Amino acid sequence: MNIIAAIILLTLIVNFLISLISEHLNKKKMFASKVPAELADTYSDEQFTKARSYYSDRLKMSSVSDAIALVAFPLFWFMGGFPYLESVVSGTTDSEIYRGLLFVGILVFAQFLIGLPFSVYSTFVIEAKYGFNKMTPKTFIQDLIKSILLSILIGLPILAAILWVFGELGNYAWLTGFLLVTTISLILSYIAPTWIMPLFNKFVPLEAGSLRDKIITMAEKANFPLTNIFVIDGSKRSTKSNAFFTGFGKNKRIALYDTLIQNHSEEELVAVLAHEIGHYKLKHITQGMVIGFVHTFVLFFLLGQIMQSEMLYSAFYMTNMPIYAGLIFFGILFSPIESILSVMMNSRSRRNEFAADSFAKKLVGKGDYLIKALKKLSTDNLSNPVPHPLYVMLNYSHPPVVERIRKLAE
Repeated sequence: MNIIAAIILLTLIVNFLISLISEHLNKKKMFASKVPAELADTYSDEQFTKARSYYSDRLKMSSVSDAIALVAFPLFWFMGGFPYLESVVSGTTDSEIYRGLLFVGILVFAQFLIGLPFSVYSTFVIEAKYGFNKMTPKTFIQDLIKSILLSILIGLPILAAILWVFGELGNYAWLTGFLLVTTISLILSYIAPTWIMPLFNKFVPLEAGSLRDKIITMAEKANFPLTNIFVIDGSKRSTKSNAFFTGFGKNKRIALYDTLIQNHSEEELVAVLAHEIGHYKLKHITQGMVIGFVHTFVLFFLLGQIMQSEMLYSAFYMTNMPIYAGLIFFGILFSPIESILSVMMNSRSRRNEFAADSFAKKLVGKGDYLIKALKKLSTDNLSNPVPHPLYVMLNYSHPPVVERIRKLAE
């Protein structure tokens, strides 16, 4: 075992232990706490008991999933799974690109198969037990097929292009790869609202009426050119609610789940959308895109430096150095750094959520309606109102609801 293999194995174990500890602390704090005063008028003791049970059930499932992953990957690795798979695909074709598509495709499909039972259990057992799931087996299967087809139609050509770039363009292949992936990601971001997302949900324009008039008035006050307001049939899959901003240019749109409209007053909905507009006006979306580009640039730069490292391949018992295997190995090696970066990105995201809340409060004139909406969302979704700080730091892209309420109430 060389130094790279030792680092990867150590980080796998450390990440698992950190996750285990944070989950334990989070559960302990949740079970030892009462409903915070800020939520006492909406979050009953009975609902909190139900939320504890919901969290426990999800934790048991995720713990089993994580344990299987911790065992399955090293087992495949140390039993020579990667060189064996390489020997299998090498006998299929002379084209390294086709071999690469097959090599990566088999690994991705294997990961998909391992995760599928947990997805089924989560949807049709846990989510159904607590009244959230509205998805039928037919819809579940249709979503799976659509996701697989999209992965094939979009993912395989991108992977093939990257393999060609690194196989043909030499020292500056990493830069070309970065430009290629960045261009494709921009195109996908542009077309996703009108071409990809409607494959899974119906986007119906919000009908004329009081709610639409109030939203447009609020958007005009914010000097936000809002023309696309859509309602999503989220109730087709779940009772949980959400609203989001997506796309850019002429294709940007704000979307409301139908469940959100059903459960909230018009004033609360306007406040929620004011928060989403706040992200746009405060340049959070642009910042996120720039950070994403920088992140991709660094990834491809490092990939270019390490792609030809014999030590990287020998860590996985490979005697030859195919480019497609190098892509997988680099991803595995870089995953600990990604974990650290995700903590930093979550911290930035939580700050942006506070800022968007403040923007919405100023735009609407007061924070009361957004507070009411947050309370309902937390209660209806059985969210943990008292998460442990370590768990928040590692996993929360949004601040805990109580912290948001206190800020809005200032």
